[in-house]
Amino acid sequence: MAAEPLGVLLITGTHERAHYAFVMATGAAALGRPVTLFATNEGCRALLADPASLAGAEREAEVRARGVATLGELRGYAVEFGVRLIACEAGLRMAGLDPAGLLPGVEVAGIATFLETVAGGQIVSL
Repeated sequence: MAAEPLGVLLITGTHERAHYAFVMATGAAALGRPVTLFATNEGCRALLADPASLAGAEREAEVRARGVATLGELRGYAVEFGVRLIACEAGLRMAGLDPAGLLPGVEVAGIATFLETVAGGQIVSL
């Protein structure tokens, strides 16, 4: 039986939530589940090549100092584990973000694509 897909919906632009979205996505992917992380509105900032515009981005240093995987590290693991990263087309516009600033490999699509990808699976919203 195939592993149940997991969809992680990131709707906020805080470092804390973005960090945990990637913790959940990489953890599930490491267990062999197909994972899609869909970011919308301010959450799209977590998919920028430079996520410094996330609210609380200075928290990254504290995370590192405490010996926890950083958002930067987790984003690398997500790519390594094959997590599908999607930035919401409308969400990018709402946040005033240019899709050209996204990490390489991030797709730009709508909610229908996300829902189709995780059909029959779980969706967690952060």
